[in-house]
Amino acid sequence: MINVTKSYLPDLEEYVTLLKGVWERVHLTNDGPLLRDLEGQLKEYLGVKHLKFCTNGTIVLQMALKVLDIKKEVITTPFSYVATTNALLWEGCTPIFADIRPGDFNIDPNKIESLITENTEAIMATHVYGNACQIEQIEAIAQKHNLKVIYDAAHTFGATYKGSSILSYGDISTCSFHATKVFHTVEGGCIVTNDDAIAEKLHHYRSFGHKNDTYYGLGINAKNSELHAAMGLCVLPKVPDLIAARKQRFGFYDSRLDFSRITRPTLTPGMVYNYAYYPVVFDSEETLLRVMETLVAQNIVPRRYFYPSLNTLPFALISGTAQPCPISEDIALRVLCLPMYPDLAEADIDRIASLVNEAVVAVSENA
Repeated sequence: MINVTKSYLPDLEEYVTLLKGVWERVHLTNDGPLLRDLEGQLKEYLGVKHLKFCTNGTIVLQMALKVLDIKKEVITTPFSYVATTNALLWEGCTPIFADIRPGDFNIDPNKIESLITENTEAIMATHVYGNACQIEQIEAIAQKHNLKVIYDAAHTFGATYKGSSILSYGDISTCSFHATKVFHTVEGGCIVTNDDAIAEKLHHYRSFGHKNDTYYGLGINAKNSELHAAMGLCVLPKVPDLIAARKQRFGFYDSRLDFSRITRPTLTPGMVYNYAYYPVVFDSEETLLRVMETLVAQNIVPRRYFYPSLNTLPFALISGTAQPCPISEDIALRVLCLPMYPDLAEADIDRIASLVNEAVVAVSENA
């Protein structure tokens, strides 16, 4: 079976060597030495000031909202993984959905300002597929209206914008280190800020709000373990090679798919991409469903990242009514992510592209 993604696993002996140290120290969690080492290496690799390694990419969104004292309305994107909206709702915030740009599928800054009310406290935007948002526009709006900016940068590890890690932007940025990501720790995530005071609070938030018998305030269990940190330490040095391999496979798809009948998102100028996903957009949901059926019949499993448009989820409706986001709703029906991982064989990409092209033509001819 060819899945939409495949987790990279480092050399087992390299991982076991680090685990032997864990067994010797019997220090499994609670800010262990491997975790501190990983945080230091991540800060150096990404060029960011403060980074906290946590349990997953969702809890860091919740921590961001909590540490910035966001409780009311947050303008956000309807085109993202559901965790973006879930974090807002879980923290008692009201998501206000701004529609997306038709080219890159990121939140449209031109749709944000009209949605700002006296209850608006923040903007939470996702760098969709690891592709940078319109950062300058978003941050100009935030400064004008005294709003906080949180970037859900779950997909962006290793990607840069204007020479800096995408994680370095906003009041807070978060990232996922789930096993499906470019860089992973099996399960995990991080929260990044340039603000010293916020970083200090996040350090305590991550561990129930206390250290030993000294309590600093509200906290939660967002600690990650030495076993997860060990995986991260093994994977991190390989990231440049993994991104290079992804880029090569991205090129294979580009040269084999028929773009007279399909499209894919445009990259934001000024960024260096990490090739986290390979999304394609069809002319209709009917075509997408035919392509999926064709691929699955051959044991090839793509995914509808991201479907449905989050503004249509029943639990995200305000007063029982969906907030209209016609571009997101349309794209969500027609976008499909094809398999993308570093060791995906060129012959398999040939086969996938041929099946996609044939299915698209078949639908067109039967229309």
